[in-house]
Amino acid sequence: MKKFLKNIIAFSILAVIAGEVVVRMTHAMSDIPQRTIDKYGIQKYYPNQEGYWKGGDHKWTINELGWAGELPSSYNNLITIIGDSFIENFMNPNECHQSAYLEEKMETYNFMEAGRSGVSLIEAMEISKNMDSLQPVKTLVYVNNNDFYESIREVKLMEDITQLNLKDSSIAYGKMKAPGLKKVLYTWKLLYYFYNRFPLFVQSNNTEAVIENKVDEYENQLKSKLEIFQLIDYISNTYNITKTTLVFHPNCNIEIIKKCKTAGFGVIVLDSSKDETSWSFEYDSHWTCYGHERAAQQVANALLK
Repeated sequence: MKKFLKNIIAFSILAVIAGEVVVRMTHAMSDIPQRTIDKYGIQKYYPNQEGYWKGGDHKWTINELGWAGELPSSYNNLITIIGDSFIENFMNPNECHQSAYLEEKMETYNFMEAGRSGVSLIEAMEISKNMDSLQPVKTLVYVNNNDFYESIREVKLMEDITQLNLKDSSIAYGKMKAPGLKKVLYTWKLLYYFYNRFPLFVQSNNTEAVIENKVDEYENQLKSKLEIFQLIDYISNTYNITKTTLVFHPNCNIEIIKKCKTAGFGVIVLDSSKDETSWSFEYDSHWTCYGHERAAQQVANALLK
């Protein structure tokens, strides 16, 4: 019996080792960079990380400032680009980032991205304030409807996302969920693979696709626009938005767009309706390289007018 148990244990250990090797070699799971929270309450990544996206077709990189992608060669005539997972853009190689395409189309400017899955509009403004030391000539903040809803604590309480409390005009900075568990999962690839394939205790949130939690659209429609307008007024009164342009994803709420224009934001509204090819992946709402190129072209056209 003892010999049988020893054989079972030995076989199990060998099977785990073999499974770990296979998962790593085939890149069955994406490598996920480790996060930290800086002294300003902003969630960033530990600097100088790199890893493979699912399938191993390309690598993502984290630069020395803790953001995804490459830093510009110069900070002169700088335009900063801030946003959520669309700007973080792990699912595409660095040459398909907004900064890369915009640099091709606007050669007299330098571009720097600060993107992370889960960034709300209010956190984007905090990031923008933090990046003012780089003296950008313009800041582009890429947004969709949910970035406004997710910014308001009274609309949808989300502890892991930075939000504004409208009642007392205070900011609640996001907290990292289960950082210890995530560190184990991201390090032990085989366990992470089974966690995503067969979630037993926690409903999977499709972490390997780096898609932030979204507020249900139907629930959003039931909410009064008053809170959204209060958020926009708070931002325009609290932050310096004279150099800030909001880049709205296609099909965003018209009333929100109009309110942002009235509040003093620069506004660019992207339009994908005239493209015969979809901007997004078949399995994912994020933009492909084609989508990023088309978005960057529209942004460049608007800025160079």
